[in-house]
Amino acid sequence: MERSSAGRYVIGVDSSSTATKAVVFDDAGHAVGEGRRTFPLRRPYPGWHEQNARHWWDSTRGALGEAASQVDASQIAAIGITHQRESFVCLDGQGNELRPAILWLDGRAGKQIAEYGSPSVHETSGKPPDVTPAFYKLMWLRENEPDTLRDSARVVDVATYLTHKLTGQWRTSWASADPLGLVDMASFTWSRQLLETVGLTEDQLPELVPPGAVLGVLGRDVAAELGLPEGIPVVAGAGDGQCAGLGAGVTRPGLMYTNMGTALAAGTWSDEYRWSRAFRTLGGPVPGTYTLETLLSSGSYLISWFMEKFGALPGLGLELTAEEIMEAAAAKVPPGADGLMALPYLNAAQTPYWDPDARGAIIGWSGFHGREHLYRALLEGIAFELRLTTDGVADDTGVPVERYLAMGGGSRSRLWTQIVADVTGRPVTVCAETETTALGAAVLAAAAVGLGGVHDIGQTVSRMARSRGTVDPDPGARPRYEDLYGVYRRLYPALKDLFPPLLAASGAAGGAPRAEESADPPN
Repeated sequence: MERSSAGRYVIGVDSSSTATKAVVFDDAGHAVGEGRRTFPLRRPYPGWHEQNARHWWDSTRGALGEAASQVDASQIAAIGITHQRESFVCLDGQGNELRPAILWLDGRAGKQIAEYGSPSVHETSGKPPDVTPAFYKLMWLRENEPDTLRDSARVVDVATYLTHKLTGQWRTSWASADPLGLVDMASFTWSRQLLETVGLTEDQLPELVPPGAVLGVLGRDVAAELGLPEGIPVVAGAGDGQCAGLGAGVTRPGLMYTNMGTALAAGTWSDEYRWSRAFRTLGGPVPGTYTLETLLSSGSYLISWFMEKFGALPGLGLELTAEEIMEAAAAKVPPGADGLMALPYLNAAQTPYWDPDARGAIIGWSGFHGREHLYRALLEGIAFELRLTTDGVADDTGVPVERYLAMGGGSRSRLWTQIVADVTGRPVTVCAETETTALGAAVLAAAAVGLGGVHDIGQTVSRMARSRGTVDPDPGARPRYEDLYGVYRRLYPALKDLFPPLLAASGAAGGAPRAEESADPPN
């Protein structure tokens, strides 16, 4: 530990839904090296989302090796881990997968959500009934693949899986594991009641430690493979949302991080345990604190979906990416997209409705509308949803949300951040570091080993978290968006009763009648 704390750098590892990034940071929070490896996502049936867990490790190994090669590896003091939440894998006694991992956005457990999503489960776990917590997918396994749970020596989150590969330890932080929906949030321990319900024991689960604790150290073989010194501490982080908030500098109430990534996750700080349908409660990245988070699983996912399905307007000889062309065109469309409005529930509705049957909708179509109108309507729909959920958190806690601290790919869009500011009436401060989630893991690693002579997490955040500028609301756009928000608030209530019969009549509810094309061959 003494040798490690004398180093100049820490590495934040962020294993997300489609890629692992390993970013080397100096003690001022500047990225000085980076490695990245992508991996596939499987959709074997409508609503199902799976991965091979071995890809988590293969991508991490490649990303770490690439990042370490860009600096003096002897100066790396520690590695911190953050990851996609709620995703889990069932392993045998040798650590091999018994079936593909089930991901956070997997929607197969609608029946189990309806049956087991009680106020008691919500109060204990802090998670409203929803498609994301692993609890309901474990219930699905119990009912549909009972041999899988019975034969599982280990059921682990992404952080545990990676920690074991790096250190040989089956350990994780409670802020990494609690999104699974099996942790008693009042005590940060595994809930006996919830484990009994799904049919698991604590022996099948990893040991829980506080975020910022040392999970273990790199062994000789894996260190040699990665090009890193033996004995580097591997530090417990938190889920990617909580780490993104830490990397953004959310260390007090009144600030809300907004991760404009695949999903739109927004969260604020709480010193006490609260549970409500207005948010989901997570373990905070600082031990003993909580994160109150809202979630829309269709964030930049909608943009990727749009580009894949509809493509961009012709480039007209301009040297712009497809997304830049669409953004430039959408920027010329007035607020309100000339009467087009989007309900952005392509992957069900989370906060505050928690409705697994909800689906996306577009209203107001006319022959005048084109792709640029739909593109802008999608951006506005996400912003309307962010206002709806942010106001809900503020009303429930009694603490106003003063500003957003934005990160993720969407935060680099001037148009999108301006729309968010205009729709919500709140300034949007954009984080300087693109990989804010990895930075949050690096902050915890830096504090754990005393990088720069400081062990306090708050002081380390103050030193390492930076912003690049603020987008303020446009007074000219606010009145129109205020009127449009009044329409948006009525959209889901007007449609909610139509979604279940639509799914039932189309055969899309409650089953897996046909396979979709898979990005990865089945095992």
